[in-house]
Amino acid sequence: MNTKESLRQFEEISTTYLQELDHFGLEQLTRKPAESEWSLGQMYMHLINSALYMQLRNVEACRNQIGQHVSTVEEKTENGEAIFAQGSFPPIRIQVPSSKEYTPLQPESKEQIGTGLKRVLDQMRELEPTLDAIPLAYTARHPRLGALHAKEWYMLVEMHYRHHLRQKERIETWLMEGRQEK
Repeated sequence: MNTKESLRQFEEISTTYLQELDHFGLEQLTRKPAESEWSLGQMYMHLINSALYMQLRNVEACRNQIGQHVSTVEEKTENGEAIFAQGSFPPIRIQVPSSKEYTPLQPESKEQIGTGLKRVLDQMRELEPTLDAIPLAYTARHPRLGALHAKEWYMLVEMHYRHHLRQKERIETWLMEGRQEK
């Protein structure tokens, strides 16, 4: 997949996330299926924060050749090679123990989520035309995937949003079933 196609798919997924956000109130968005699981709102915040403060920040780091992780010698890990060869994350559920560093905060409002989703979309649209000018030799290290260049960091945003569609569907189904019981 190229970055233009990645942006097109990201725009579709973002539209889906934004439209379906309208189906839920803040109380539903912050309700968790189980104590050890995220709410729908936390999942949205995870996507927004990962895109803004990790993935797109690393696109900028590669472009500006800044930061402690920018390198021209590191390589992708086996996991990284497999994910990019496949064009997606494996269809498995990943659970990590709750922690201050990883567990997203509950959203303060629906508007916070909507604004965040739109901000990511705007940045994706703004960055895409600049990607061809960033040398592929400049990479930033992902904790599990290894060294990724700017285009890979960029495409990771769409892959990450797509990966969480299953979680979104699972939580929404749980919320809808709870609505019918009341």
